[in-house]
Amino acid sequence: MSTSSLLLQNVRPMGKPACDLLIEHGCIAAMGTSLNTPEGTERIDGLGQLLLPGLIESHTHLDKTLWGQDWYVNEVGNQLVDKINNERAYRAQAQHDSASQSLRMAREFLALGTTRIRSHADVDTEIGIQHVAGLLQTRADMAPWQDIQVVAFPQSGLLQRKGTAQLLDESLAMGADVLGGLDPCAIDLDPAQSLNVLFEIAERHNKPLDIHLHEPGDMGAFSLKLILDRTEAHGLQNKVVISHGFCLGDVSDAQCSALLARMAKLGVSLVTSAPPSRIVPPLGACQRAGVPMAGGNDGIRDTWSPYGRPDMLERAMFIGMRYNLRRDDEVEQALHCVTHAGAAVCGFADYGLTPGSRADLVLVPAQTPAHAVAARPVRSLVIANGQIVAREGKLLLE
Repeated sequence: MSTSSLLLQNVRPMGKPACDLLIEHGCIAAMGTSLNTPEGTERIDGLGQLLLPGLIESHTHLDKTLWGQDWYVNEVGNQLVDKINNERAYRAQAQHDSASQSLRMAREFLALGTTRIRSHADVDTEIGIQHVAGLLQTRADMAPWQDIQVVAFPQSGLLQRKGTAQLLDESLAMGADVLGGLDPCAIDLDPAQSLNVLFEIAERHNKPLDIHLHEPGDMGAFSLKLILDRTEAHGLQNKVVISHGFCLGDVSDAQCSALLARMAKLGVSLVTSAPPSRIVPPLGACQRAGVPMAGGNDGIRDTWSPYGRPDMLERAMFIGMRYNLRRDDEVEQALHCVTHAGAAVCGFADYGLTPGSRADLVLVPAQTPAHAVAARPVRSLVIANGQIVAREGKLLLE
């Protein structure tokens, strides 16, 4: 359902006093009381509910999801390489359709209020660029309502499978938004060469980088230092994101502080899924150092893990639980990871609840932002790019 002019009445932006919000041509035109509205403006009574900006998923894998399919019986080993090899075998056997599955998941996200997504898409020598192509199709299909950034991601490694670098080149040339990377020590076994190749591709295409760094302790810190060196040498300040960054929670406080200080200086950000099974980067230290941290689900119900839902309020809750955030102002930090921090880290423009921002809005029956995170109630209304796209958790798009 769409309208050129829409007035949301009696809503509480981020829990502040109730006001009205006027939407015109896909943007927030005005906020306040007794607003002048054009003739024919549609009016919706928000009933004093909490109004949030559209939620942001900063790290997921839409191309991999098995959401909506028969249950996948997971018998894979515990090592990262086990999961990579198992996934490759499954894809070959099942003829996984990344386009239809990513579209299914993107729509589920939208129904629950997520209007911006950064999704990685696997690139390797067996599937080529099929997953990138599938995700680019989903990006186009959802473009009227949802921004999707596509990351060309070498899930099987960059150096270990000859020809992967060329496929990443091709993926960026065909429209992928971001270049992905993966564990230059643990997977590629040659961190200097791995990062040299990766950063040269990024610089050639003038694309930002988002690098999965699962490596623990000193190994991860060594890789992170090399990444920071190349960020500076290639002039990619404010264009590099570290996903996971487990090593930052697995080194001495002094070593962590030094890495975070350099990350802040170079504009290198973090994304966490706040997994309960791994050491995570210290949120407080990141905040004090000025390193933004966004939140994401990582994979959702795929061959890697049976867990996850396309609900960013739930992910905010998991972030809050993982970091032991209990006070209301602390829980709001978890919400920040899936709202404004996500926009800043991923570079999504025109975001927020101020006039001039794109009208991506979520109406929630909750008293405060912390209440919304803890209770994760059904979203009463979702507006994306100024259009009503969901009510009571149900998508209205055909």
